[in-house]
Amino acid sequence: YFMAVAFLSAQRIKDSSSQVGACIVNQENKIVGIVYKGMPSGCDDDLLPWSRSADNKLDTKYPYVCHAELNAIMNKNSADVKGCTMYVALFPCNECAKLIIQAGIKDVICLSDKYHDTLEMTASRQLLNLAVVWVMSKHRVKVCICLILHRKIKPYQNTKYIWKNLSNQTIYSPH
Repeated sequence: YFMAVAFLSAQRIKDSSSQVGACIVNQENKIVGIVYKGMPSGCDDDLLPWSRSADNKLDTKYPYVCHAELNAIMNKNSADVKGCTMYVALFPCNECAKLIIQAGIKDVICLSDKYHDTLEMTASRQLLNLAVVWVMSKHRVKVCICLILHRKIKPYQNTKYIWKNLSNQTIYSPH
């Protein structure tokens, strides 16, 4: 349900090449933040570029766009998001990982880790691991990756998914 809410919010993005929304949920399963990737408040997104590539990086969206994770944390509708869960389409980049950690979010559920091999995602996994933030990624092939092992609980019990750690070692398999 909450992932669907994140995807629904992403439909508002002008950028058709990468539609990412985020939904933050508190311990009572109430939504405390929902938003999508976009340009900073007060900046007319019709005047800024949305392209993925150009000869000059300033002519691309990358120096300007705010990721969904940033927008969700900054535009929350509660005093804080400590202990909350964030649902987001893509695995968070290193900059968003810093924000997630600083905000006190303890769980991140993402659907895709398609940029897994980039330096930014490697740094992100290291930061989230050190801060003991649970990150779960459900891939289309029905594999769940558990990125944090520090907690003593075993959230993967009674599930049909295979769970792996940062080293890609299986830590639970239902078979």
